[in-house]
Amino acid sequence: MNPLILHTPGEPAGIGPELLIKLAAQPSAACRVAVADGALLERTAKHLGLSLTLRRFDGVAQATPANTLWHLPQTMPQPVTFGLPSPDNAAYLLACLRCAADQARVSQAAMVTGPLNKAVINQAGIAFTGHTEFIAAHCGGMTPVMMLTAGTLRVALATTHMPLRAVADAITPESLAHVMQVLEHELRERFGIHKPRIQVCGLNPHAGEGGHLGDEEQRVIEPALTQQRARSGEAAQWLGPVPADTAFTRERLAQCDAVLAMYHDQGLPTLKHAGFGQAVNVTLGLPIIRTSVDHGTALDIAGKGTADVGSLRAAENMAITLATQGKLTHG
Repeated sequence: MNPLILHTPGEPAGIGPELLIKLAAQPSAACRVAVADGALLERTAKHLGLSLTLRRFDGVAQATPANTLWHLPQTMPQPVTFGLPSPDNAAYLLACLRCAADQARVSQAAMVTGPLNKAVINQAGIAFTGHTEFIAAHCGGMTPVMMLTAGTLRVALATTHMPLRAVADAITPESLAHVMQVLEHELRERFGIHKPRIQVCGLNPHAGEGGHLGDEEQRVIEPALTQQRARSGEAAQWLGPVPADTAFTRERLAQCDAVLAMYHDQGLPTLKHAGFGQAVNVTLGLPIIRTSVDHGTALDIAGKGTADVGSLRAAENMAITLATQGKLTHG
């Protein structure tokens, strides 16, 4: 069978459409389906001097020839200029996500998302914190877990897109227990790690310094770890809480399969330094497979033909692997 991969290129004024067209230059055994405005893709291809043929997707997963995309049409109401996103297209962007998520559920397919501009969607009067939260709500309201990977480095997040001042209140024993359970389950079932070793960061400097630099470690993180260790038994190894400034040393990373960071900018700077342009965002805890690029819309280079397709290719490759094998080989 040809795996079905549903692509939403994201912000039309950014580099997402360019990246998808560049990805399509190489043929694939997967059925690459663009959930997007066809005229946008064709205009972008013409502007960049790239070949592109769109074929209407009829529900049958077929291999994708070079310079071709299967197509689930969506209508974009407002043409865009490269680098200048419009709030008028916010509803279109979310319609693409809904369509792809629905098709993924019906077809047991995988969804690969390009970068969005959160500010523009919110300017349209639509409350939007990110792909992860939106897709989870659309798929039934479960609480997902965001994890980025770069080679063997895997970093999951206890909280996702929120102001830093809100992070401490958002980390509760219940929320942390949920994240830990999802992360352990997905590492085992999707990534094929028989006995995952997971290192958990503290929230505060020096992991709270025994309560002198904050007590969240004592009140929330350590009790959650104790409960998770009892729940896991011999099935997993939980380490921590570890000070975040030493969690990513070579020695510590050699002892774990994943790091659980407490907030977005605690864990992701190190991961993106290690693999920017090749890293992949994987949403755990959903009824569908969803991967994404590790970068933003790059409005400053949109339309210049210089965008690097590496992260999108990596995201598609991971989606194909998950869709065809159901798991990733350890390492």
